[in-house]
Amino acid sequence: MGCGKNGTFDKTPDWRQWALLAAFEVNETIASNQIALQDELPRFIKKYWQLFNCEHIYFILEPIEGHGTWDGKACFGQLPKTSDFDGVIAVLTRATIRLNRLSNFWKHVDSVANQMASAKGFIGSYGIGEVPFIKQATFSIWQSKEHMKAFAYTMKEHREVIQKTRKENWYSEDMFTRFKIIKSDGMIDGKNPYKGIH
Repeated sequence: MGCGKNGTFDKTPDWRQWALLAAFEVNETIASNQIALQDELPRFIKKYWQLFNCEHIYFILEPIEGHGTWDGKACFGQLPKTSDFDGVIAVLTRATIRLNRLSNFWKHVDSVANQMASAKGFIGSYGIGEVPFIKQATFSIWQSKEHMKAFAYTMKEHREVIQKTRKENWYSEDMFTRFKIIKSDGMIDGKNPYKGIH
C-alpha cells in the first residue's frame, strides 16, 4: 500500500515509503525472530528490499478488538468490540469513501491530522491506502486506549467529523481494529522511534 507524507491521509503520496500488511497465524518462533518473520513474506518483497537496500520497520501485532470489514471480509477474524487490554496499542482505521462524498472527506483531513499530532498519548502514525483518494487508512500508535479515545471522542473537530461521516453516509465500507504490539524492529530514517514502547 502507498503512504501519505504527513502521517495520515494525504493527497500527496510519499513515493519513497510503502506499507505492507500481512495477516497470518503467528507462533512464538516468528514472534521472536525477524528472519522467521521475513520467511512469511512474498519472495518478491524480500528481493525488492535487497535490490534497493531498503530500510524497513515492522510490527508484529495481535488484533484484540474492532469492527467492520475490508473488501467485504473480516480479515482479522471475528473480534470483540472491546477488550480489557490497556497497554500501548496500535490502531488501524480504514474506509472506502463514496465518490459523491470525497470533497466532504478531504476538506476535513488537515484539521483532524493536526489535532492528532498534538494529542496527549499520541506516539506516531502513517497514512496508508491501496487506492489513492478513495480507499484510505491510518495506522497509529498510542500510549493507551484511553488516550486514543480522548482524541477520537472528546476533541471537538474529530468528534464532529465522526458525526458527519455517519449522518452524511461518507463511507461505503469501514473498518476499525485495535492491536496489541507484540514486537517492533527495524529502522526508518536511521532509527526505530518505537523500540521499547510495548
